Amino acid sequence: METPMFKKLALIGLGLIGSSISHIVRKNNLVENISGAAQSEKTRDIALELGLVDEVHSDPAEAVVDADLVILCVPVGANEAIAERIAPNLAKGAILTDVGSVKRDVINLVQPHVPAGVHFIPGHPIAGTEQSGPEAGFAELFEGRWCILTPEESVDAESIEKLKQFWVGCGSFVDIMDARHHDLVLAITSHLPHLIAYNIVGTADDLETVTQSEVIKYSAGGFRDFTRLAASDPIMWRDVCLHNKDAILEMLGRFSEDLASLQRAVRWSDGDALFDLFTRTRNVRKTIIEAGQDISRPDFGRHNSPE
Repeated sequence: METPMFKKLALIGLGLIGSSISHIVRKNNLVENISGAAQSEKTRDIALELGLVDEVHSDPAEAVVDADLVILCVPVGANEAIAERIAPNLAKGAILTDVGSVKRDVINLVQPHVPAGVHFIPGHPIAGTEQSGPEAGFAELFEGRWCILTPEESVDAESIEKLKQFWVGCGSFVDIMDARHHDLVLAITSHLPHLIAYNIVGTADDLETVTQSEVIKYSAGGFRDFTRLAASDPIMWRDVCLHNKDAILEMLGRFSEDLASLQRAVRWSDGDALFDLFTRTRNVRKTIIEAGQDISRPDFGRHNSPE
């Protein structure tokens, strides 16, 4: 992009998402200047060393001064306190957004602190890895992935379009969605799978009849891929569960019912029911690959051959 879309971007939080945003906006010249904020002095030092930011602060209120785009890249539970802290320094006309995977609660907690003239447009780039920290970021994280925006009806349409084009510039596809519907969709596509992974890995860790060395040694049987999800940031996922409780409980209930049906099929050797389920779910995987949200290369695209 020849002319940057924004003069100053303030990244509040410099972990995987924040650092990846920095990489791609620098690569594609989407902003002129990047300001960052992080609690940890170590994170601030690394961010400067890696060139993620032009300036970095411990106080997020200092980071947002004169910023025309502010992105909250912190666990959803931290958003309210940060919104209250930065509110007096937000520039009129600025766009304020976030990257959390819960939207209705974030709106309820942040919106009361947003000053008049600031355009609050909640967002969720559906991209990530199990890694965290400023060193984990990379420019291609958002490429070919979806970013969902959940603005309230009163939000300025021009600002929504500008933020949409920002995410397009980061390589994402963009959808506009109602916040409650977003939370329901993500409860089944993201939150429930992570909870299942945490639970399965926890069950394996608690087993007394199978040693930990055996769990590690034979993990390629499927367990390994659950451990990738279960290695995700515990603070982030604690906050997701607390702030999307209703939708997650609904999906857990549905899952428990389906699991009971599967248990009956196994108990009574109902081969037809098992075959039908496995065939239907295999087709879902095929559809995801066809949609470009994963690749068909064996081993989920990861190369794990011994060196």
